[in-house]
Amino acid sequence: MAVAPIVGYSNNMNTSAENQQYIEVLKYTLPLGDNKGRTEKYYAEAAIPALNKLRIENIGVFNVIYGSNAPSLYVFIPHNTLESVMTYQEKLLEDNAYLNAGKDFIESTISNPAYVRIERGLMKAFKNMPAVVSHKATLGDQRILELRIYESHNYVKGQKKIDMFNDAGEIRIFKESGLNPVFFGETLFGTLVPNLTYMVAFKDMTERDKNWSVFGKSEGWASIKDLPEYKDTVSNITDIILRPASCSQL
Repeated sequence: MAVAPIVGYSNNMNTSAENQQYIEVLKYTLPLGDNKGRTEKYYAEAAIPALNKLRIENIGVFNVIYGSNAPSLYVFIPHNTLESVMTYQEKLLEDNAYLNAGKDFIESTISNPAYVRIERGLMKAFKNMPAVVSHKATLGDQRILELRIYESHNYVKGQKKIDMFNDAGEIRIFKESGLNPVFFGETLFGTLVPNLTYMVAFKDMTERDKNWSVFGKSEGWASIKDLPEYKDTVSNITDIILRPASCSQL
């Protein structure tokens, strides 16, 4: 019996020709009290150095400023292939330096956990922005990042919104307006599907408000926002403001 493919998913494991990264997102629910910082420390001292050795780079680690009142930590890990997504954790467990540096996190006990639970998802980068981009060097250590999740009521409308970013030029308008895109991703596996998720970066909240205003008043946005083919493509928006941890590469 033939199996219908998942919309937006390629059955071809060899993705080098497509040149679109896969972006893994992990949301850690953190314990209260002194244990709250152990996951961030794990990424700083163990995970990021080990992942960089595997040539997995531009890893983002973020605390929430606005958008979620539960203690949490967001982590974004770009992968060049699906094989990387499937095999990197096994490779980490073969790295003795990683195991030693991350022992407190990796071997945390049920009575003293480093985290409560993990929500894990996977996105595929848009064709017109196929790789994650870091603005850390230009925006500085006090930068903020905005994570926005656009849900759609079906996959057809969700794809239309993706087309609006790619084919109608919304990504280009973002860049021209100073919204500093970090990534745009179609969620393949995760919560709130179908959705697309993107991240933009700013020097501070003042710049964020100013540049969103520039975007909203731009000729480019005015020329596409009311086109009938993109009507009713987004049913809900989640907006989260993030502060990068000191170890974050995004």
